[in-house]
Amino acid sequence: MPDLVKHHSLFSKFDIELFKSGHHSQLYNKFGSHIIRKGSDDGVYFAVFAPGAKKVEVIGDFNGWDGNQYPLKVRWDGSGIWEGFIPQLDHGDLYKYRIYSHHDDLVRDKADPFARCNEVPPKSASIVWRSDYSWEDAKWQSLVLEKNKLDSPMTIYEVHLGSWKKKTAHQSLSYKEMAEELVAYVSDLAFTHVEFMPVMEHPFYPSWGYLCTGFFAPTRRFGDPEQLKYLIDCFHKKGIGVILDWVPGHFPNDDYALADFDGTKVFEHPDKSKGYHPDWKSLIFNYERPEIRSFLISSAHFWAKEFHADGIRVDAVASMIYLDYSRKEGEWIPNEDGTNFYNAAISFLQELNTVIYADFPYMQMIAEESTAYNGVTVPVDQGGLGFGLKWMMGWMNDSLAYFERDPIYRQYHLGDLSRSLTYAFTENFVLPLSHDEVVHGKLSLISKMPGDEWQRFANLRLLYLSMYGHPGQKLLFMGGEFGQTGEWDVNESLSWHLLELPQHGGLLSFVRSINQMYKSRPEFYEINYSTEGFEWIDYSDHENSVLSFIRKSKDSHLIIICNYLPVVRNNYRIGIPEKINYREIFNSDKSCFGGSGVENKDLLKAQDKAFHNREFSTELTLPPLGGIILEPKSENE
Repeated sequence: MPDLVKHHSLFSKFDIELFKSGHHSQLYNKFGSHIIRKGSDDGVYFAVFAPGAKKVEVIGDFNGWDGNQYPLKVRWDGSGIWEGFIPQLDHGDLYKYRIYSHHDDLVRDKADPFARCNEVPPKSASIVWRSDYSWEDAKWQSLVLEKNKLDSPMTIYEVHLGSWKKKTAHQSLSYKEMAEELVAYVSDLAFTHVEFMPVMEHPFYPSWGYLCTGFFAPTRRFGDPEQLKYLIDCFHKKGIGVILDWVPGHFPNDDYALADFDGTKVFEHPDKSKGYHPDWKSLIFNYERPEIRSFLISSAHFWAKEFHADGIRVDAVASMIYLDYSRKEGEWIPNEDGTNFYNAAISFLQELNTVIYADFPYMQMIAEESTAYNGVTVPVDQGGLGFGLKWMMGWMNDSLAYFERDPIYRQYHLGDLSRSLTYAFTENFVLPLSHDEVVHGKLSLISKMPGDEWQRFANLRLLYLSMYGHPGQKLLFMGGEFGQTGEWDVNESLSWHLLELPQHGGLLSFVRSINQMYKSRPEFYEINYSTEGFEWIDYSDHENSVLSFIRKSKDSHLIIICNYLPVVRNNYRIGIPEKINYREIFNSDKSCFGGSGVENKDLLKAQDKAFHNREFSTELTLPPLGGIILEPKSENE
């Protein structure tokens, strides 16, 4: 029997109070397996929450998976926590909890919900793990608060680590190999941040990581936890922030994991209308149970604290905050006032964001939220959810719908591109061209574009230029930077051989150049979330399918003009803010990008001719399916 007198519990009375009230944010320091150094009494302390259990044992490779030798003892305080100490165990030992329930005759062998490391799937045992990584990102940590500010540039490269590049048909790069290849690649393309699709352990690889079982353990498919830390460290040393996808909305029903953990609904809500997700056939966390709120908040805290995450993108927020999400009439119960808001999930998200921002002020908490819910990025003390950023799904849907149209019809739909500016400043938005847009028959981005090969690439460059000119931070999924032709397949590497072709290489060069320009010009980001940073010149030139607008910093401005038809427009006139000259500084149609090379090489002089309700104007040439960016210049410059 473990000697709990000699080897004290890791839980204080205050820990128990916080845990039971839903306010503990660092349970990873208490639950799970922890190596205890006591001289000749070295061993491992275990703690697990199993309030419906009548007996809990630790089984593992050290006892032939026979739990009779190592029972845990339930705490006297009614917390439902079982704990104990096993001598002579150490780093690397495999284990599970064998749980006997008060509620049925089944015996359940469960992986540790707080395990720091697991076996490589499909194996599922937990591993006693001691972290010994020494971080080398002190310089980054001194800069990250500035790098993550809303008025700093943010261009995000979204990556699925298992399919970015493969060594063989069935073997992905390891974390250490990615630390060389992926870090160098993202740095060369001048992205400011990288976003990993979920790296938390997940049994079903084709779930892309969104059906997670290891909320405190990175997947072992690509290496151990210290090697993932090394990968993140390498990004930081290159000045690149790391955002982690995180899924607190649901989890799979695998027998060895969280589902029906001790014969009762410990983690999932017992009411199927709140505890089962009809779309994903998964289980939904019980946000009404304080201990589970503590579990989830501690998970987010863990990735920020232990893995130095700079941002957490919270998946599927809409599925959490609505009682009727993907449910038909009769499959959900409205609130007493008739509303459909899941108030427990809303208050959980508010608490989550409050805690994370309090402990990690530099963090960006990002919501994937697809509805018009009011206040996703409004501070909690003002009634909002308290996120820092929100994905702008409306912009994405409208933009892709517009660009998929044959140019002959675009004059009737120019409003698809200007509509998003009517609400662009209601939240702090990220403009996402994410993995969701290049799977399940939706085609890759380049394949969505109409026309011949030249027009498809011109359209895609123009889409990107439109995105970078639009207020908000930017996100591009891997493969989009060079024109991946096939849909994304989680089992396949990106089609790197395409870079041998001029148009694909030109698109890559375009993305690198627009990232470099974006980071160097505060007009694009310094006033990203206020109407003061954006001004239309003309959003109504439907006949020519041209949009023109101004982006502003505190003391300068740029003009962006986009031509959405495959024709050159000579002598195109736009109104300008004052009597100053302009010079073209960026053009999506440059020959080096694969374009036709229609550029404005001469100074564009201000003319005393009123246009667009402005006193002065200038004439210029617009490239076909192209956009240009102008900066003010004096004749002597």
